[in-house]
Order: sequence, then C-alpha cells, then structure tokens
Amino acid sequence: MELISALLDLCKDTTQPVIAIDGPAGAGKTTLAHDIKLALAQRYSITEIHMDDLYDGWDNALTDQLTDVLTHLVAAHKKSAAISLSTYDWQAGAFSPVAEIEKSELLILEGVGSGQMAIRDSLSALIWIDIDESEGLARVLARDGKEIESQMRKWLATQEQHFAGEGTQNAADFVLTT
Repeated sequence: MELISALLDLCKDTTQPVIAIDGPAGAGKTTLAHDIKLALAQRYSITEIHMDDLYDGWDNALTDQLTDVLTHLVAAHKKSAAISLSTYDWQAGAFSPVAEIEKSELLILEGVGSGQMAIRDSLSALIWIDIDESEGLARVLARDGKEIESQMRKWLATQEQHFAGEGTQNAADFVLTT
C-alpha cells in the first residue's frame, strides 16, 4: 500500500499521469500493473498497455520503432486524445489493423522498454522491478512454454543491452525486488 500511496501523491498534481513499469523478463511487471490498475481504478479511468503488444516480434522488439510508438502513445494520452494503436499478433507474426483505444485519465505502460529515456520526462513515475536472471527465465518458461527457451535466452542479452544503454534502473522512482 505504500507504493500505491506514493503513486497517488506523484500523480495528484499531474494532468494525464503516466506510470511505466520496467525491468527484466519474468520480474512480475504485468502482475504489478494489474494490481496498480485495480488499486487506482476508483480514482482514475485507466488504460494499461503491455510492451508485448507493441514489439515487432523477437528480433525487432527494442528498436526505434518501439520508441516511436511509445512517444506517440504518451503524446496522445497527454492531449487527452484517443490512442490509435496497432498491436502485434505473435501467432501471425504481424501487426493487427489499427484500433482506437478510448482516452483515459491514467496510462500504465508495462514491460521491458516501457521506461525509455525518450518518454521519461512525461512519466509521473517509473517503477523498476528486479529479478535474478535465472529466476526470471524460469518464470517466463513456466508461463509461456519451454519451446521459447532459445528466443528467451537471446532476449535476455537483448534486454540487458537495452537496459545498460537506457540506464532504466538508475532512473527509476521506485526499485522493487522480486
């Protein structure tokens, strides 16, 4: 509850607040985003966007394309506009047609890459969740299946490189450990 109180304080004087929850794969970002959404739902209308829906597959996930999409999402949210968004269909290996997401008062961005430098000045709060790499890998494989292990091992290196370049953990307002 301390985190929720602190988030309310950070968001209270902000028009169209944005919270990003970033950290390594398997750390619990999606669960935390859901918990925050439930806790704040009586105070705000909320849009929750998962980076998994924005990545362009495994090999093009943490690229300038993601940065451009995040910049667009945050700008639209800050203007209190509906958000136009095409989400990635992992089964088809392609993006879906663009759909409109209703405007909301609070935007929660969740997933690896959600706390990028390009949007940090627009964030009300950046939360980092840390986890031991092997534990995170085990969680992801238990959740998504052993058949993605080779992609996940490559992803671990990709996310590590991304975080080193972005300095995400050091920029976080809150650092949680799983």
